Amino acid sequence: LFGHEKGAFTGADVDRLGRFELASGGTIFLDEVGEPPMSVQVKLLRVLQERVVTRLGTTEDIPVDFRLLCATNRLLEEAVAKGAFRKDLFYRINVFPIPLAPLRERKEEIIPLALHFLQRIGQNLGSKVKQLSAKAEKVLLHHSWPGNIRELHNAIERAVVVERGSSIKADSLP
Repeated sequence: LFGHEKGAFTGADVDRLGRFELASGGTIFLDEVGEPPMSVQVKLLRVLQERVVTRLGTTEDIPVDFRLLCATNRLLEEAVAKGAFRKDLFYRINVFPIPLAPLRERKEEIIPLALHFLQRIGQNLGSKVKQLSAKAEKVLLHHSWPGNIRELHNAIERAVVVERGSSIKADSLP
């Protein structure tokens, strides 16, 4: 996240910009922001408050200007109450929350998302698989998706890899 200077540690043979420096002038997305240990949360808070980073191996503060987007599958208010997430960091990142229900509560989005993934994965892999069979759609709609969109993406990717025809069949899904 914060980069390092050449010689900061064994193997650091070049200066490396951190993600915040790379995002300066744009947007940085922190996925699973509720997971870092307290030691990293302190560093994130400093970057958000002071808009500077310090690369490993130096004491120089580097100004950064970015827009921050975060995602988490945890209820951060509960994590704050349990002492597992810093309250000050929570208030820094909770400026404009957009709650999103789990995929199992948004059944109408499953097939369009699956088709999107199918098209994208098919292009990347050079696959001839282009559609979902009716039975495959039924399987997708009846699954509870505890892993949400990542699980759906992986299911479609697996099906594209194992499918031999032009349509994903139900038995090609995990």
